[in-house]
Amino acid sequence: MSNGNEQVNTVTLGESENYIAWKAEEPDGESTYHVELGTVTLHFFEEEWKEFLFLVSSID
Repeated sequence: MSNGNEQVNTVTLGESENYIAWKAEEPDGESTYHVELGTVTLHFFEEEWKEFLFLVSSID
């Protein structure tokens, strides 16, 4: 059971003037990834993030 005082550690993966991507280490040990695009935020689990990076790297 969570006591509500668990700390989520975050690290910025990259940012520009309008966008930011960051990683969060959740209290349960899982990593989540987040991309803020203006008013939209995309949230990914580890496997989804890898697929997203593959997609972005394949854009010509």
